[in-house]
Amino acid sequence: MSKGLIHVYTGEGKGKTTAAFGLAKRATGHAKKVLILQFLKSKMQDSGEIISARKTGIKVIRFEDQTTPLFDPNVKIDDLKKAIKDAVALAIKEIKGGSYDVVILDEFNTALGCEYAEMKDAKAIIDAKPEGLELVFTGRGAPERLIELADYVTEMKMIKHPFEKGVKARKGIEF
Repeated sequence: MSKGLIHVYTGEGKGKTTAAFGLAKRATGHAKKVLILQFLKSKMQDSGEIISARKTGIKVIRFEDQTTPLFDPNVKIDDLKKAIKDAVALAIKEIKGGSYDVVILDEFNTALGCEYAEMKDAKAIIDAKPEGLELVFTGRGAPERLIELADYVTEMKMIKHPFEKGVKARKGIEF
């Protein structure tokens, strides 16, 4: 069994989740089992990535009780933090279960950066990782400590985006 590594996809640019889903698709092409845990995306409709992933046998869990104040100003931060703690516990259980070759924690960096989760949560996830598991953290605002612990770090940098000109997200392109 080869050693699994830790990836961080972060930055202000588009493509972090898409890159992680691309890795997931590549892994399933080589008969690897993949789990994607989506934090902070409960109010969104299924993206093209999710629809495609499920068709190829990738297990996707979107935590339905997690919405950021950006999407719902009535969110109670204490409730959100508790929901994320519960999701971290589930992530650790799934990781320790040893059923997967790749586990992706989509938008977990954002949860860390917004202080809905703590670095000790990320460390507990990493500590639960079996030797051969590939572990991927996505989202803006990855803390420096997580970057230090990672083997791969990719920063997506926005140079230009149609959103700046008022173009709304398009089905099949941005989601």
